[in-house]
Amino acid sequence: MKAKLPLLIFTLVLWSFVSEAQSYKTGLGARLGYFNGVTVKHFVNETNALEGIASFRWNGFIITGLYEWQKPVQNAPGLNYFLGLGGHIGAWGSGNRWWGNPPYDDDGFTIVGLDFIAGLEYTFAEVPFNIGLDWKPALNFGGYSWWGDGFALSIRYTFR
Repeated sequence: MKAKLPLLIFTLVLWSFVSEAQSYKTGLGARLGYFNGVTVKHFVNETNALEGIASFRWNGFIITGLYEWQKPVQNAPGLNYFLGLGGHIGAWGSGNRWWGNPPYDDDGFTIVGLDFIAGLEYTFAEVPFNIGLDWKPALNFGGYSWWGDGFALSIRYTFR
């Protein structure tokens, strides 16, 4: 029994440090940038999260799903950095001839692609909110092949 007690104490102390990797379970809020929309982020374990984004642009919409790896920034309580990847699918209506480049379709079109994300997120200890700043470039399969303008500010209500 005496040999197991130090191991138990060590395990509990280690678990308390690991459990501080993120301070909420789910966050729901607004994403403001070139692609405005709604974001929901849910942690599947201490450092990995799933994020869903519904964005609106060019008289259409995009649904994005991301898998993210999140870690705390040392010596900055509440501040985390994250990296992730995922995919998107979207649709636009007619008359979207932005930039004057083909391919465009007067009857609208659908787009599918691969997304990357990198950013910083701060979770407030006193109130159930967090704020994040990220860059989410996307690579499309066909059509406009690269979107590099995915900078956004996210503000979420957090459920702990």
